[in-house]
Amino acid sequence: MTHPTLIRRSRTWRVLDAFCCIGGATRGYQLLGAHVTGVDIREQPDYCGDDFHQGDAIAFILDHGHEFDFIHASPPCQGEGAPAKGTNAARGNPHPRLIRPTRAALIEAGRCWVMENVAGSEVRKDLRLCGEMFGLSVLMHRYFELGGWNVPQPAHPAHRGYVRGWRHGTYRTGPYVAAYGKGGGKATVDEIREAKDIDWSRDHFNLREALPPAYTQWIGTAHHTALNAMPQAPWDEVA
Repeated sequence: MTHPTLIRRSRTWRVLDAFCCIGGATRGYQLLGAHVTGVDIREQPDYCGDDFHQGDAIAFILDHGHEFDFIHASPPCQGEGAPAKGTNAARGNPHPRLIRPTRAALIEAGRCWVMENVAGSEVRKDLRLCGEMFGLSVLMHRYFELGGWNVPQPAHPAHRGYVRGWRHGTYRTGPYVAAYGKGGGKATVDEIREAKDIDWSRDHFNLREALPPAYTQWIGTAHHTALNAMPQAPWDEVA
């Protein structure tokens, strides 16, 4: 097994965002001054990062992961949650299960990393983040497996009410929007953009898939705090 190598660069922190979609995770790291390269199997014309490669994310991690200071990976979640597993099995239309091969590639790369997914997935539950932690109007609970570093779980504040929309035949109002699916009171493009603080895309599907940048801005800061990194910005040495 290759053990993570903790490295400190004298200039820009270089991050790889694997399975990047439009770059919700990317933007959070960029807000901390990182140069972020995204890789995705699909063309992503709205991607907000500094560099983009279209192709297999796992293969890219294996070939190039060692060239980065930190790797973020968000394997597809459609086949991971408990409800999705049952629905996909019933329809005979399973989605790819990529968490295990992604984990193996991340370990092989030998850098510190984080892998994100939904409740019910095989991602180890080292960290859970929720939109309420950042004052967002979307809950979007996500779990994060950490490789080569660790951080205490932050407090999870009480939710302020319901997620707006229909559920089990009852329509409820509330401070949160449902940033998934369509109809039934679920969030519009403009509502998702505002709720997640994503202003560079209007693609409804990709907006639903994207992490709020606040999550990875927090993770990036926590990562460098955990490594007792440089004093000016959390990743840059003082010239």
